[in-house]
Amino acid sequence: MDRAQLADFLRIRRERLRPEDVGLPAGLRRRTPGLRREEVASLATMSTDYYTRLEQARGPRPSRPVLAGLARALQLSTAERDHLFRLAGEQPGPPPGPPVDVRPGVLRMLARLDVAGLVLDAKYDVLAWNPLAAALITDFSALPVRDRNLLRLRFLSGTDQSELFGGEQTAEFAREAAAELRAATSKYPDDTSIRTLVADLCAGSEEFARIWALHEVGTQQTMCQTLHHPVVGRIEVVCEVLVIPERDQRVILYTAETGSDSDQALRLLEVIGTQSLVARPSFRGGS
Repeated sequence: MDRAQLADFLRIRRERLRPEDVGLPAGLRRRTPGLRREEVASLATMSTDYYTRLEQARGPRPSRPVLAGLARALQLSTAERDHLFRLAGEQPGPPPGPPVDVRPGVLRMLARLDVAGLVLDAKYDVLAWNPLAAALITDFSALPVRDRNLLRLRFLSGTDQSELFGGEQTAEFAREAAAELRAATSKYPDDTSIRTLVADLCAGSEEFARIWALHEVGTQQTMCQTLHHPVVGRIEVVCEVLVIPERDQRVILYTAETGSDSDQALRLLEVIGTQSLVARPSFRGGS
């Protein structure tokens, strides 16, 4: 255990976080940058005295659960988490699960875009979206958090996806998405939410169970879709993917050729929003 380096690392990472980054009020009497020690301790579920001693290079060797709590509280990337463990004399091991927090800068970008966009984690949970994405795909805010997952919508919604995309595109997305979920299970072997998702999909969809049995592993490549929207009709979109590697997240942007009929349909959706979408199918693409 390198106490001095660990202390410096914790202090620097604490000072780089703003209260609003972790859902805390900024307050009016902050004289130093970043979070207070007691705030980090609370977020990491440990005593302030224990955390203070760690940051002053005089604390005992932290356990793996303590290190995991610190990594979560300080919003460390996978590489930073591994470094934290090694400073404490521990081997990192697999990360506990895909990060669910989206960087504030990504959220600001998503809000200001004039194209439909959403953020996915490694298991296809929809972590964030903008209004146009809600109008194009589905109103995610109206769904329980558990159901804000493109694989659940694809395989368990009861909607005939081939009517929305055509059989070939639907089958291709299903196979590639299952292969990517398989990769997530090996990357996050201790994540119970991934195991639950796979179990639910296998139990609720014969199609998914059949694809899952192929044991294919890979990353998704197909990013073009023809959508049949119930209000504005046919929309041809290209899905641009921006990877956020330190969070294992992807920003999916749905774009159409400027001036095309599909572009005009998206502009109309921007005006209509989700309020007038009656008989809207629960899933209309995500990759």
